[in-house]
Amino acid sequence: MSSQRAAILHSLSFRNISAVYIFIILFAVFALWIPDRFLQIGVWRSLLDAEALTGLAALAALIPLIAGSLNLAVGAQVGFCAITSAWLLSKAQLPIIIQLPAVILAGALIGLITALVITILKVEPIIATLGMSSILLAGMAWVSGSQQILDLGPDYRLLATTQIGGVTLPVYILIAVALVAWYVLERTPAGRRMYAVGFNPDAARLAGINVNKIKVWSLVAGGALAALAGALLTSRINAGDPTVGPSFLLPALTAVFLGSTQFRGGRFNVWGTIVAMYVLAVGIKGLQLAGLPRWVNDLFYGLALLIAVALSQWEKTSRRGAAIDRTLRSIGSSSRKKDSASVPPPLPTDGSAQRRS
Repeated sequence: MSSQRAAILHSLSFRNISAVYIFIILFAVFALWIPDRFLQIGVWRSLLDAEALTGLAALAALIPLIAGSLNLAVGAQVGFCAITSAWLLSKAQLPIIIQLPAVILAGALIGLITALVITILKVEPIIATLGMSSILLAGMAWVSGSQQILDLGPDYRLLATTQIGGVTLPVYILIAVALVAWYVLERTPAGRRMYAVGFNPDAARLAGINVNKIKVWSLVAGGALAALAGALLTSRINAGDPTVGPSFLLPALTAVFLGSTQFRGGRFNVWGTIVAMYVLAVGIKGLQLAGLPRWVNDLFYGLALLIAVALSQWEKTSRRGAAIDRTLRSIGSSSRKKDSASVPPPLPTDGSAQRRS
């Protein structure tokens, strides 16, 4: 019973679900500050829909990061695939049934090229993805001519605006992708190998895991998800805009790092990322409704990212320290047992030893 109570207290502790408590605080603050605007049902529906694409971008960053590759090109991937999506519809006149798979395939190809640069050319993931981001930004400007691509047709807009039960289709797509990602990462050998590669690639390699293969497939999957987010972004605004994609990078990374402090104690995970993303979105939406200037959004995300990374590192360090402490106590205990076993028993004091001699 005591162990069950300890497990419940741990699951409800601030350290384990701090994002939930932060959400309660934010909700209370804005509900008291601007109740007439913040408590409208339309605000929450728009918030749910608006962050669905950010959630896909966050999962696109999460999957490679679990395998040890920090992808700084997520925003550029979303933007480039959004422009590619618009170009295929407007210029190439492809039907949606061909255009959408082609965009996702293009995103996967971008992820594959990035992975080959990392695994074959031995370029550090931060440098490789930063360089790829710059290349994709140039590609966006080249494909679009630094102008919006219009005339996509009314049918494509239905992809992002269709509602089921008052909730738009991208929200359901995010839930479906999150469920699949959660199952693969938490319930399959492939997911366990990804975590092993991310935690210690050398130990994973010695255990027989193909580290490079894991890194390649994680970046390919991340690229495909970023492309899906880009295609839905084009559908939402019904245009190809070369300026909107890169803005997804900061919210996505912030959600991933803050999410790593939720539920799994310092380990990157799907549901922690989704919860953290919506908590951050509530803070941003409240600031917007309160009429604060737009630069406050960047300040909020920047501070949240720094705090999230610091918390995730502290969580890993504390868990590692606890494990080392347990190991040292175990070693000390075994050493004391050996020492006590090697000490001869005390001689009797009743003179029997002298009589035997």
